[in-house]
Amino acid sequence: MAKIKAVAAPNLIIAPETYSMSREEQLNNELRLYFNRLNTYLNTLADGSGGSGISNPHISASYNADQYATADDTPTLALWDTVETLQGFTLNPDGTATALEAGVYKIDYSLQLANTENVALDTRVWLKVNNENVARSSSIYTLPARKSAGVYSYSVAYSSVTFEILAGQKIGLWWATEQAYESGVQDGIFMYYQGGITSPYSAPANPSAIGSIAFISRN
Repeated sequence: MAKIKAVAAPNLIIAPETYSMSREEQLNNELRLYFNRLNTYLNTLADGSGGSGISNPHISASYNADQYATADDTPTLALWDTVETLQGFTLNPDGTATALEAGVYKIDYSLQLANTENVALDTRVWLKVNNENVARSSSIYTLPARKSAGVYSYSVAYSSVTFEILAGQKIGLWWATEQAYESGVQDGIFMYYQGGITSPYSAPANPSAIGSIAFISRN
């Protein structure tokens, strides 16, 4: 379905000083055209698929490389490098997204975590708006110990949060783990990326992070 075209009010002709039948006919024709367009607009919105004609603010993005926590128990901003869809947002280089419209929004995210350590470890994920923690946005995920040396254990950190923002505010997804992986130094947790595979079956790339933010309503 095509995007609904906005309906603009007609520029009605100026009334003459004396009655004119042709002017009345022209006026009625302008109003008829306007109300026909308005009726089509409203009927489209009232239809079961009417929402497909509306373009609300949204952003969906992913990150196509591994991501590492700065250190043990240290808040680290999740990164995004590929925009899938974008309307009413800007994606910033630091990993935050700026909303151009105020309102109530919903974020859904999926972080692919990997554990290289031989013990179970916890990871926490939460939301910040303008670098302030969003209340009740935190989730804790426990990754089991690795399967064997060199064979990681995997788990997806998924959650959905509804929150309010003002126009121009920055949204960031943060994470921290009790033991951060550091190559050649320490086993632990990191966000894992895998490119597309063709064997033993065909599957697309597995981003280390993928998520979306969608507008729900005005405040």
